[in-house]
Order: sequence, then C-alpha cells, then structure tokens
Amino acid sequence: MKKNVAVILAGGVGSRLGLSTPKQFFKVAGKMVVEHTIDTFESNPHIHEIAIVSNPFYISDFESIIIKNGWKKVKKILKGGQERYHSSLSAIKAYEDTDVNLIFHDAVRPLVSQRILNDVIAALETYKAIDVAMPATDTIIQVNDRFIQEIPDRSKLMRGQTPQAFHLETIKHAYDIALQDPAFKVTDDCGVVVKYLPEVPVYVVNGEESNMKLTYKEDTYLLDKFFQLRKSELNTLPIDQENNLKNRVAVVFGGSYGIGADVAQLLKEKGANVFCYSRSMNGTDVGNKEQVSKALQEVYRQCGRIDYIINTAGLLNKEPLMSCDYQTICNAVNTNYMGTVNVALEAFPYLKESKGKLVFFTSSSYTRGRAFYSIYSSTKAAIVNFVQAIAQEWEPFGISVNCINPERTKTPMRVHNFGIEPDNTLLTSEQVAITTIQSLLSEFTGQVIDVKREEV
Repeated sequence: MKKNVAVILAGGVGSRLGLSTPKQFFKVAGKMVVEHTIDTFESNPHIHEIAIVSNPFYISDFESIIIKNGWKKVKKILKGGQERYHSSLSAIKAYEDTDVNLIFHDAVRPLVSQRILNDVIAALETYKAIDVAMPATDTIIQVNDRFIQEIPDRSKLMRGQTPQAFHLETIKHAYDIALQDPAFKVTDDCGVVVKYLPEVPVYVVNGEESNMKLTYKEDTYLLDKFFQLRKSELNTLPIDQENNLKNRVAVVFGGSYGIGADVAQLLKEKGANVFCYSRSMNGTDVGNKEQVSKALQEVYRQCGRIDYIINTAGLLNKEPLMSCDYQTICNAVNTNYMGTVNVALEAFPYLKESKGKLVFFTSSSYTRGRAFYSIYSSTKAAIVNFVQAIAQEWEPFGISVNCINPERTKTPMRVHNFGIEPDNTLLTSEQVAITTIQSLLSEFTGQVIDVKREEV
C-alpha cells in the first residue's frame, strides 16, 4: 500500500489580499488559515505524512507553528519558488524514488472537508491523477479585445479546487516532459498531466462551495461565514469515546433544565464529574461575577482542576422594545451578555491550567435583528463576536472557546414565549447537547457551530 503524503503549498506572499504578511498567516476562527488546513490533514487517518512548501523567508515561522501545534505528521518543510509549479517540483524532488502518492493542497483552502480527502484518497486506488472541482454556475465567456468570441457549453465546465493528487511517478513523468517545452505554461498540476500525459485520465472528485481559496480581501468575510458551517465535520467525531470524558471535571451554568440539563446528563453518562449551577438550583446568577467566582472556586477546591465550562444560561422576552420595561431589558443584557463575560473572566485561570474548553450559546437570530427580538438577538450577536475575540486571545494558552448555534429548540424557555409548536419543526434539547459534547471532543476553537434539524 502506498503512503499518502499531503503537500501543503504555502509559498504565497498575499499581495492580492493586501496584507503585510502572507495570507496563509491570516487569522480566522481563532487560528491561522494554514493551521486550520494542516489540522484537517493531520486528523485524517489515511494521510501518513505532511510536507509544507514555504517561501524561504518564512521557514522559521513554520518551525515555530509546528512546535506550537504539536503536529506529528509534518516531516518536511521545503523551500518553494517564484511560481506555483516550483513548489510542486520541490515536493516531487524531495520524495523522488519513493513509492508514494502526493496530495497537493493550497494552504489557503482551510475548509477542505474530510469527505473530500477521503474521496480523493479512495480514487487514488483506481486512478493515477485526481482533481477536485465544482460545476460552473455562471455563464463563461471567451473574449478577445473586450469582444465575445465564444460562449462554451456550461454543462461541461467546472471550477477547479484542491487537493490534486497523483501517483508520484505520474506527476514526475509529466513534469519531466513539460520542462523540456520552451513554451511551458500551466496554472496547476492537473494541467501538466492533461497537456503532457494525455493518455492518463484525470478523475474528478466533487468539491464543495466551502472549499474556497482565500485570495482577495472580500474572501475573508466569506471564509469567516463558512467556518460557521463546520458542524457537519463534528458528525464524524465519535460520541462514545468514554475515555475522552471519563473523570473530566465539567461545570454547567444554566444546568437546571433544557439544553443545560441534557448536556450535564450526557457528560455524567460518559463518566465526567459534573457540577451544575443556576438561579433555580442553587441561587447562582451568571450576571453576578462574584457568584460565578464562588461556584468555580467550590469545584476547584473539591476536584483540583476544571476541564470544561459550559454556559447555557439565557433569557428571552419576545416583545417590542417600547413595551418592555427597563428592568426586564437590564436583566436580559445582564444574563445573556454580562453573564458570558463573567463566566469567561472567572474561567480563564482554571482553563489555562488545564488547557480546557469553554462553550457558550448563541441563537440563529444573531445573524439579523428582528422585531420583538431587539434585546435577545443583539445580545446573541455580541456573544458571537466575544467568542471569536477571546478565542484568538486565549489560543496561546491552549484554551478552546466555541459557540453553539442551535436552530429553534424545544425548551421550557421557548414554550414560555411561543406556546405549543409542532415537534417536527423544532430541534430537541438532546440533539443540541450531543453536538455540544462533540465540540468538547474536537480541536475547534473560535467557531460558531450550527446545529440543524436533519432533513427528512
């Protein structure tokens, strides 16, 4: 069986993005883009080794990043060249005379899914060259001097992505021929095979819209939004790995009912030591910093560590702003937003010690303010920005901070505001709890993790 080597092409300088440092070092969702990319390949069981191809000026930066992340599969840092194909050639040369598959991937495509990787690797068992692509959705026109010359049939056009994968001997042979061509010009590695080894079929694996490349400044906003859709990746994490949760110490604020109660119950079933705090259970109000501090001190004195802190406490009052009394407004802001800040402030020293994980909750209403939800939706939007900010601040301390974003969920708070609704239109609190536990088992940080009902 051939060894699969992922080649992360990170030689760019980010000129089109307008940054002072290369775009692969741009931070999103709590980590550098290239860190997200390498994490994906590091966690794939079919990838045996990773090589990073870097601009020579940034090799020392990558050395530091590798040490900080503790990646086990990264074995080589190679020097790239002026053109993209120089980076590919650097990897081909480094693995010359070995029986491997080379899987080339842009460092600035951090959202490549495990499904794409698995499909590419499976295809390598049958084909010698693999591309990843998406169907073209816009009409493509061929122009000459600003005039249309031809409109190709869109049904036969696709938009190329990465990874692109090859048997080493195939891509090496293609480049050996290409480099003898004085007019050699190509934009990607599959293009070299198509042009210079026409007898070798290039199989196309279906890509994904989220597998986008960070190129222009506007892409940073799209990339940030796509990171919010990472919940699908959580489905691959086994919830039954009891050893990962056994004897861990977890604190759940708002654990008396609804999502908080289900999170606490699931953690207990997996062997964690769970402590719940809420106003109704023990008089703990997350809006009161001293009460939050007291709760965490109690747990630490008893257990000597805290691994997970989950805050599900929240208030929803569905009514127009002008009919809402001021104290109700203050209570909602104090619980929803200041409660989040208080829990984070008091959690920091404990999670820094344990390199633990902090989870907050937003709502699907955070993306747009709506009538009757002015206070609730604005505080939930604030939570998202807060999570993304402290995830970056606390990443050097090994603390993960994420935000769960459930669709409409059947909880006592929702019933109080909406009455009886058809069950098939709502998530159950148990479904949200499962995703919450999966986030604790993941390496994600700084992400808004959607929880959606499965389409029937």
